[in-house]
Amino acid sequence: MRNRLRQRPGPQRGQLTGPNPTDRGKKGSKIHLIVDRQGLPLSIGISAANLHDSQALIPLVRGIPPIRSSRGPRRRRPGKLHGDKGYDYRHLRQWLASRGIRHRLARKDIESSRHLGRHRWVVERTVSWLSGCRRLHRRYERKPEHFLAFTAIAATLICHRRLTK
Repeated sequence: MRNRLRQRPGPQRGQLTGPNPTDRGKKGSKIHLIVDRQGLPLSIGISAANLHDSQALIPLVRGIPPIRSSRGPRRRRPGKLHGDKGYDYRHLRQWLASRGIRHRLARKDIESSRHLGRHRWVVERTVSWLSGCRRLHRRYERKPEHFLAFTAIAATLICHRRLTK
């Protein structure tokens, strides 16, 4: 009897999953969100499950579209940003400050996560609305562009439902 060694194929170019020595090849995708106070998605992104959350903050903030206001010019950036301990890095704080965005990021080993509870609840509620879409609950698409498109469609439906009430 011959022992055959089967190798698992590595990640293909463009895939969002693959082996990583720190988390032993965790598979899956994460959905990153920036929402307003009512829970309406402003910016959406996806990444591999083995990618740290802090690496998605800058593309998400840059992806916020200009917001129409009833008074004055369009707002091109948020006035304040709340985030949990996963975003507590000096370079992110400096980047947000350089863009004129006040930040309220929980500090590691200093602050409790409970202070952001009422702000974080809004984001978690929006994530639960997204997870209600069966297509996003389990990832059926192989290409990340298709998964991001379905995520954007689900966010559009959430906005439509909330704004037509």
